[in-house]
Amino acid sequence: MAGTAATVHASAVLVGARAVLIRGPAGSGKSRLALDLIQAARSGTLTFARLVADDRVVLTPSHGRLLARPSEALAGLIEVRGLGIRRLDHEAVAAVGLVVDLAVLGAPRLPEAQDQKAEISGINLPRLAIAEGAVALPSVLAFHLTKEPES
Repeated sequence: MAGTAATVHASAVLVGARAVLIRGPAGSGKSRLALDLIQAARSGTLTFARLVADDRVVLTPSHGRLLARPSEALAGLIEVRGLGIRRLDHEAVAAVGLVVDLAVLGAPRLPEAQDQKAEISGINLPRLAIAEGAVALPSVLAFHLTKEPES
């Protein structure tokens, strides 16, 4: 069953089989992290990454997944600081597998389990809270390239 779509101020990048939804206030580095992830795939650090949306992401719950799409007017466009609006290949839709919140005040260095989850439209997703001023790419790469230790 599909739910109601909502447009949010965010970016999304398909990394492997699932999208990373990047949220944060204006100027927090959403587009920059999107470009960093795409570059990480081009350099071989990640196997695959492609833009889904920048600035406006349309989110729709569907059959227990959260689907991300670009807004029609901005599909394939990304803002690059110092260059302006640029065009990139993009995916038309991707299921979200990680939420990254940028510029989180008081983000803990070692977060509790409840801080590592986000609920959007009734769908629970893993979450990374990145402290204000911190570089997000290493944490996102670690999420994709490492596993939690067994207890």
